[in-house]
Amino acid sequence: MAGCLLPTGNESVTLSVTVVRALEQRGDGDAALLYLALLRHQGTVPPRSLAGELRWEKERIERAEGILRELRLVAPAEEEAPPVPAETRPEYTADDVAQRLEHSAEFRSLTGEVERRLGRRLTTPGMGVLLGLWDDLGLPADVIYLLVCHCVEKTERHLGPGRRPGMRQIEREGYTWARLGIGTQTAAVAYLKRYAARQESLPQYMAALRLPERPASPSEEKYILSWQDMGFGPEAVALAYDKTILRCQELKWPYLNGILKKWHEAGLHTPAEIEAGDRPAVRKEPARSERPAGTQPDQDLSWMKKYIQQRDKHREV
Repeated sequence: MAGCLLPTGNESVTLSVTVVRALEQRGDGDAALLYLALLRHQGTVPPRSLAGELRWEKERIERAEGILRELRLVAPAEEEAPPVPAETRPEYTADDVAQRLEHSAEFRSLTGEVERRLGRRLTTPGMGVLLGLWDDLGLPADVIYLLVCHCVEKTERHLGPGRRPGMRQIEREGYTWARLGIGTQTAAVAYLKRYAARQESLPQYMAALRLPERPASPSEEKYILSWQDMGFGPEAVALAYDKTILRCQELKWPYLNGILKKWHEAGLHTPAEIEAGDRPAVRKEPARSERPAGTQPDQDLSWMKKYIQQRDKHREV
């Protein structure tokens, strides 16, 4: 993959020529800077969570994020990464695959290792997917193998032991990695470590939601990971769960998610911050000088005294 390396301390961020060209043609500095910030985090945080790091106002980061979505450099909000458009996905014929297998020992070795990991022989279209990742995206063979292993582990976690991903699923994940700038073994290993750490915390969130001990479903996992990205721990999620049960009498994920989004926008993330900042507003009684005329508790009641005196006189007569 042709690209340029931008030094950031002791690390490097890799951009493909396709990405660089798209950003150059758009000519928006904020979008380019936001994309670099996302690459530095290996795509593990949502774009808007970087507003504080970049010291941007909400409107500015939303605009930059919108441009990146138009350029298809980040996935649509609240959605999984989109499938690879057919018009941009290269199509390889049986002859293309055969020639590459014959002339490239590296690709031949990669194909054999992937087949062993998946436990099946690859069809010509399946080999075409591998060839696209290797040739079109420019992912190294070791990165592609880590990618395949990652997809296998995700599939087994969601569907059960022995289940295997399809090649199109592997292809979508590969395009996601390329979009995140994961083009070296070092970057892939760092991403997988962060991913594993996030996965290990999922049971704590499931417990906070009073759910049985079981793996989170893909939709549940997406919610929980988004809450992690916003900076909420299990204890904060438990508070949102309690509010949800009080209002809905059951766990409703969209409602609970709305509570957490509201807290996130208000900058409330820890239980202490939430308890202090999410209390109902206490109605302040107006001072006596602020009360409307005629409502003072110590207003002149002489008319009532006169009325009582006159009433008593009439009774005596």
